[in-house]
Amino acid sequence: MRAYETRRGARLSAALMLALAVGACGGSTEKAEGEKPHAAAADYERGPHRGRMLRDGDFALEITLYEEGPAPLFRLYAYQNDKPLDPKGVQVNIALTRLGPKVDRFTFAPEADYLTSPAIVHEPHSFDVAVSAARAGRTHKWTYASYEGRTTITAEAARAGGVTTERAGSAMLGETLPLNGRIEITPEGKSDVVARYPGRVVSMGVELGERVRRGQVLARVESSESLQTYSVTAPISGVIVEKNVTVGGITGGQPMLVIADPTQLHAEFFLYPRDAERVRVGQPVEVTSLAGDHRLASRIEAILPTADLTNQTLVAHVPLSGPTETWRPGLGVKGTVSVGANAAPLAVRTKAIQPFRDFEVVYAKVGNTYEVRMLEIGRRTPEWTEVLGGLEPGTEYVVDGAFLIRADIEKSGASHDH
Repeated sequence: MRAYETRRGARLSAALMLALAVGACGGSTEKAEGEKPHAAAADYERGPHRGRMLRDGDFALEITLYEEGPAPLFRLYAYQNDKPLDPKGVQVNIALTRLGPKVDRFTFAPEADYLTSPAIVHEPHSFDVAVSAARAGRTHKWTYASYEGRTTITAEAARAGGVTTERAGSAMLGETLPLNGRIEITPEGKSDVVARYPGRVVSMGVELGERVRRGQVLARVESSESLQTYSVTAPISGVIVEKNVTVGGITGGQPMLVIADPTQLHAEFFLYPRDAERVRVGQPVEVTSLAGDHRLASRIEAILPTADLTNQTLVAHVPLSGPTETWRPGLGVKGTVSVGANAAPLAVRTKAIQPFRDFEVVYAKVGNTYEVRMLEIGRRTPEWTEVLGGLEPGTEYVVDGAFLIRADIEKSGASHDH
């Protein structure tokens, strides 16, 4: 088990202007009848099996946590004058008082040369320990603290650091699908400029890329039949994106010019057969630029078949809004469409989850003390993560500022030590 003791005040993340004055971060003390005090809590005596040695006169008990099997279990070794004792002659009880408080009790039976308990020592291995051992009519008792992933921070410092908490409970987890696509001008945002009568272009007053307004005269054409000259005007406002004739050229059935309005945009997302059945008109979509710098919320306005019948893909149209410099026609774009929602009996905010050793954890809050809770995780969305184990419903846990709690625990020099 790990044990450490620190008392300090510290500032966390000065660059973020967050001051967390830390008090009483994870202590560990040991009080044993007949046992000499240690110079430091982490300097407890280790036994032949690298466990914690508890002494009372000429009797000693070595506490180890066996973690080689499927679950952590206690293994205890008894000694008389530092010589191993037959475990059949020793009775031991251990009580682990966890933050909360919650008490886990263990009784032991002899096995090989040690005492063991069938009860699992659940994570986190952070608790106040009370040990009672009986042998030859004598009782020996010890108490000590063994903490990990724990720190204490004043309420004022937590507020200053932006730490917020919530109670763990049920939540609706939205199911999403990722989509890939590109930005295109809508059909309403593009128009061909066609001469009413075939003829020769007498003049043209616009260039490729020039912005024009609806009704503006773009060119003059001399009709081949009447030899009269008439004006060709812009049917919509926008930008000249195609120019197919020049002065002196002959117009026919092909467009003279093409105008596109860069403010009338939509995203075209490709739906493959495995996803197409789950996507519907009206479903919400979050649209994100490939660089991730820009995003907006929209909805699917139409689902159309593509011209490619081989792969049977569909195209979902999603309207876009915002500055034209943000969304440009032809650029790639990512989307996340919400296709449904299901209730999770227990869930936490996804942003609250932090790494700790080989676990994903949240930090439970009891008073001014914060401690890791190792999670068994189910479904996950950007907002919520389902919890299948490791956390009790109603537990108050850190949402905002969780990374600061993690940083403070790491600064304390914590290690998983038994």
